[in-house]
Amino acid sequence: MKVTTTPGDCDKVNQIVPIMQEHLGPVMNLARIKLLAFVLQALCVVQTVSLHKIASAMPTCVERDSNLRRLQRFLAGYALNLDLIAKVIFAPLPVKTGLVLSLDRTNWKFGEVNINILMLGVTYKGVAFPLLFTMLGKRGNSNWKERTRLIDRFIRLFGAECIDSLVADREFVGKEWVEYLNNRRIRYYLRIKQNFWLRNPKSCQDVRAWHLFHGLKLGQERVYDKLFLLKGEYVYISGALLKNSDGVPELQILICYNRPEEAVATYKQRWQIETCFRAMKSSGFNIEDTHLRDIDRIA
Repeated sequence: MKVTTTPGDCDKVNQIVPIMQEHLGPVMNLARIKLLAFVLQALCVVQTVSLHKIASAMPTCVERDSNLRRLQRFLAGYALNLDLIAKVIFAPLPVKTGLVLSLDRTNWKFGEVNINILMLGVTYKGVAFPLLFTMLGKRGNSNWKERTRLIDRFIRLFGAECIDSLVADREFVGKEWVEYLNNRRIRYYLRIKQNFWLRNPKSCQDVRAWHLFHGLKLGQERVYDKLFLLKGEYVYISGALLKNSDGVPELQILICYNRPEEAVATYKQRWQIETCFRAMKSSGFNIEDTHLRDIDRIA
């Protein structure tokens, strides 16, 4: 059974093919480029990674089974250059400067296999576009080397000058990681745990992070214009008492190396990568339903 397609579906395919040709043309023939464009359009229609459903919705003049066999051959025998795919995703973005990048991790389990993805997205109007990612091949958090390789890859592909800042949650804090961001002059707004120790470099006194924000009322912010030491690295501290996703007041403490007065407002954009993950998973393309175990195939 084939899903009915409209002339508008074909128009959308025709719009994206030239963009894909610009970046993929040197390494991929036109037939394969058109196949990818058909798949993208079909994904937006059926909103699932099920190959049978995608094949049914592809705006081609052939039957579903022919589309399905073509898809299966492509996925089994062709290795996509993910750097080029990132360029294809980046190309249509109407804004390419002053970008806020959001770093986060998503995972699921299929049988005994842990699928763990470290993702770097560009925030834009409520959703982060999943630009670059690393299949971690392990459980738990990423390490600082895995994160720096992802950022270095972004800079190699798109340049550091287009980055305004990087936002990331509490699991993305550590001496080597913060040192790397400081040395590369990448502005960041990273959330830290309330019980972290901070040192006043002038008095050499240590204080828990939460103590610096004692007495804040709901919705209030506090910004410190002096540097503190966190794990041996100089950082500025900002914080606010805000409601979390469950509606419960929660202290949000952020570190950065400059412009601490922009920390709370900029960090709010981090949630856009959560929207991205929902779109990939339960509220979108249901990527968990691939039932794939091999991380290269999932990538």
